[in-house]
This record gives sequence, structure tokens and C-alpha cells, in this order.
Amino acid sequence: MKFSTFAYAWPLTATVLHCLAAGGKSIQNQPMLQLSSDPTMHFDLLSPFSLAIAGGADIGPILGVAKDIEAGDIESFTQQFYKLANETKAQAEDPDNSYDAINVRDTWFSASTYYRKAANYIIGNWDDPRLPQTWAEQTAAFDKGLAGMTIPGERVRIPAAKGNFTVEAVWYAASENKQVKAPTLIVGNGFDAAQEDSFHVYCVPALARGWNCITYEGPGQPTVRRNQSIGFIPEWELVLTPVVDYLLQEKSDIVDVNKLALLGNSMGGYLAARAAAFEPRLSALLLIDGMWDFSLLFFGGLPKSVVAIFNAGNYTDFDREVISLRKSENVTTEIAWGINQGLWAFKTRSPSDMLKQAQKYRVKEFISTIDIPVFVAEGEFDGWLEGQAQLVTDAIGDKATLHKFTGVAGYHCHVSAGQELARVMFAWLKKTLG
Repeated sequence: MKFSTFAYAWPLTATVLHCLAAGGKSIQNQPMLQLSSDPTMHFDLLSPFSLAIAGGADIGPILGVAKDIEAGDIESFTQQFYKLANETKAQAEDPDNSYDAINVRDTWFSASTYYRKAANYIIGNWDDPRLPQTWAEQTAAFDKGLAGMTIPGERVRIPAAKGNFTVEAVWYAASENKQVKAPTLIVGNGFDAAQEDSFHVYCVPALARGWNCITYEGPGQPTVRRNQSIGFIPEWELVLTPVVDYLLQEKSDIVDVNKLALLGNSMGGYLAARAAAFEPRLSALLLIDGMWDFSLLFFGGLPKSVVAIFNAGNYTDFDREVISLRKSENVTTEIAWGINQGLWAFKTRSPSDMLKQAQKYRVKEFISTIDIPVFVAEGEFDGWLEGQAQLVTDAIGDKATLHKFTGVAGYHCHVSAGQELARVMFAWLKKTLG
């Protein structure tokens, strides 16, 4: 099947938001080997590496895909990852491999990752049948991986008390000992990444350190947007509070209420901060990375002449210009994908409506009310969020700790530097919560 007419797309996944060219930093000046001459595809090849250290992918197959993908060819990217996903699924189903339950589990997890990667660029066409197909495949594969865990992960659906939606979550217990209450990490992603990615990046290291973990998705995020057809809402406490209720009501025997930490990844830096400002039962907050104003990501990527049309209130002209830009063969990858994903996630066909919604995702009005310890991360090469983490830290004041990741760990959400990220954030949690 063909994609829509959009020439390029840029997946700002939970671990992959920053474009190498952002902030005026050329590919030649980057601190690591580039896996594709297309900077967008380089990042999309880095993101599964982030999962590989925690059983969510295998390095050799990703390098094989990188070799066969034609730089800038989104159909090539999709087909190669879908092929790899199907091959990996077949390996998981091979009865000759069934004796090795651990390896089969991780093979299912890897297949799930590759299906998600195959879905990166199809968001621009809401009617593309691959949109639900790849998601069904990734979910089924991930669930088989969950079932193979020593303590199986548990999908739960938590009705929101306010708002017509249900929170999609996955619960992971650190121990089967019902007599021990453990610290618990709540993990939320952002603009487009899946909670299945969060498991490998955050939950595996949390479980290894004796932490329970729960991932969740709300309106606008992958599963809720697909299954419930609901776009983003800025009042994220309506999403997070039901999750906390669930933990304290359904898991009270194994959750230490004095060690309940919330983590927000990527756009989740806004979402988690918003939730923490209105949820008093949290003990600590981690923003990976700090976000001051989500709408700046859109305004910073559009031509100034187009932004001026929006600022003048000429929304019909703005919509026409942005749709034309999105379809242009000369548009940059990150702009085209950002528009596509924004329209999808905010559930609107109007770029001006999308931007008006995005302008509601600013922390200025509530950030100073957060009254718990806060870890704020920042990436040296995160050109899209440059300076925002410092603004967040300054507004929170003495309760905030800013950590700047540099070098190869310095990209948005510290993609492919999972060991360093986990080492730093869990050291801070240990120091902060004991």
C-alpha cells in the first residue's frame, strides 16, 4: 500500500523527539556514529537500541534493517521493520524454541517493538488500514511477552472519574511477597510513544531495583486515541488521579504510600508536572525532560511567515498554508511528521485548532505550586527543548534538581543511553526517598 502524499514523517517517539539538525547542530558535529544519512531515520533506529538492553530488541537485526532502509524513503522504513517484526514473530512461535521460555519472552517483546517501529510513519493517513493492524500486532506480541515474565505484567483499564475515557495501564509487581510494601514508579509518556516502550526504558530497571511499576496512557496517547477516539486534554490530573486511586485501593498491600514517584517522559514532562500540581499523594516527580511550553515545538518548526498568519488570527489562511507545507516535497521531515502527529493526537483536521490546543500545554500557571522533590533532566543536544528545563527548574525553586546529560546521552529523553539515565535517576530517587 502507498502512504499519503506526505513526503516525509518524523516520529517523535517517547525517546526520540530531537532532530539532529535542530539547534543548528549538523550531523557531522554529533557525538555518535550516524545509522542513516537521514537524521530522522537515524533517531528511529536509535530508539529500539534503547530497548535492547532491557529485552525489547536485538542489536544485530536493527543494524540489518539500517543497512537495507533507503534514507528518506518512509515506505522502505515501514516495510523493512514490518518484515523484521513478522520474522521475529515466527521465531517466537517456532516450537523448536519453546524450551527456552526466557528467550521466547524477549523475542515476543522484540517483535512488538518492531511492529511499533513499522507504525512510525503511517499516522498521516487516518484511514490507512496499517494504523490499526500494526497496533493490534504489537499489542498481541507484547501481551505474550508479559505472560512470560517471572511475575507476569497485568493490563488494567481504569475508568476516569471525570471525563468520558478509560485509562489504559500495565501493572508490574516487584515481588510476589504480599507482606512487603515497595516503592512504586508511575510512568507516563508524551506526544506519541507507547507505554510498551516505557516498560523497557523505565520499568525493567525499576523492577531490578525492587520498585513496583505502572505505565499508563490517557487521551491522545496511542491506545486511548486508537481505541476510544479521544484526543489530548491538558487537565492531566484527570488521568493521573485514577491511577493513584487504583494503586492505593487495589495494590495497597504492596505499595509504599510514602515512596510513590511519578515520571513524565518527553511531552510527559508537561503532563506529569500538571498532574503533580493537583495530586497531593505523590512523593517525588521526575521530568524526562523538563517542558515549559509544548506549543513552542510547533512554532519553532514552522516558517516565520506562516506563524505570523496564525498570530494575526487568519486561521483559514494558516490552515491552507500548513496543509500545503505538509504536502510539499521540500518540507523537512520533522515539520511534516510533527503536523501529522499533532493533528492525530489532538484529533483535529485543522492545524490552527491543533496549535490553539497546544498553547494550553504550558506549566507557567501551576509549576510553582508543586511541593515535592523534582528531578528535571535536560539533554545537551535537545535543540527542540533547549532552555525549557532551566525555566522549569527555576520556577520550582529549591525542591528541583536539574541534571544535564551530555555527549552521547545528551539527546531528547537520552535515547540509547538507558544505563546512564537509569543510574542517574534511581540514584536521585534513593537519595531523595531513602
